[in-house]
Amino acid sequence: MNKPNRQTCGMVAAFILCWTATMIRPVAGQPESENQVTKPDQSAAAPKGLRVFYASHSLMWYVPKPLGEMAESAGIKGQKLVGLQSLGASKTIQHWNLADDKNEAKKALRTGEVDVFVMSPISFPDEGIENFVKLGMEHNPNMRFVVQLSWGGGDIDNQDFPKGAFDNVDKEKTPEQLKGYNERNIKAGEAQADEINKKYGNGKKILSLVPSVQAMVTLRTRIARKEWPGLTRQGELFVDAVHPSAPMEALNTYLHFAVLYGRSPVGLPMPAMLKNAKREVWNEPFNRSLQELAWETVTNYPDSLVTEANEN
Repeated sequence: MNKPNRQTCGMVAAFILCWTATMIRPVAGQPESENQVTKPDQSAAAPKGLRVFYASHSLMWYVPKPLGEMAESAGIKGQKLVGLQSLGASKTIQHWNLADDKNEAKKALRTGEVDVFVMSPISFPDEGIENFVKLGMEHNPNMRFVVQLSWGGGDIDNQDFPKGAFDNVDKEKTPEQLKGYNERNIKAGEAQADEINKKYGNGKKILSLVPSVQAMVTLRTRIARKEWPGLTRQGELFVDAVHPSAPMEALNTYLHFAVLYGRSPVGLPMPAMLKNAKREVWNEPFNRSLQELAWETVTNYPDSLVTEANEN
């Protein structure tokens, strides 16, 4: 997700110009203490690095670089960013429909040299997801696909995109108001993932989901309950009605790391986005809490295809 629109046609046009320049299942639990989260087994052999391509809007395109740095810090050798195709406020079908001479995603898949193809649709179902899965499997039958479940700009359910009150968004919601947030779109995403896995997986699950919105809801709920040191308002997670600030960027990148490699991010060094924010309260314990939340969310979400047992 990530495009503001609604209100007047003039406002829509302004937002489009702005963003094109750049684009439930409830969590079973939430980490209350360090002891509840499985720590990485440093003695376990690190997995092989993956060749990854991203077809992304702006709620995901900040992920590839820090994720690569996280992989290196975790001792994972050989991860390669094959490419990043960025379209502001884009549905995956828009990536698919790019002209062939500009479509780096299709070019990459046709080489057969992509291990994981990562997408960030807005609403589900999105025809582009299946199109890319089919093309990818034709050229590399062993590859995987990852889809981010994005939050809704303007705090809408993405099934209603592009509607939303983007000019005056209430980010300080109560825990009750956050329940069921984006639930219709999450269920639609899970249904499409199930369908694709049955159709193209040959008995295996080849497409997994990143529970970005679920982790955000858990974090916002804990902020509302004053249970998250370093954040006093939910609005601190955003720089506008849609886009994430450093803590949410870090959390989402940890989620992607966990889904991509099936390993806990707990104990990894603080990423640059948090360091560069220069907020004293966004310190090492704060960073660790984000890592714990990411691992807890991913391992409690079946469609991530990750369990704590995957780690070793």
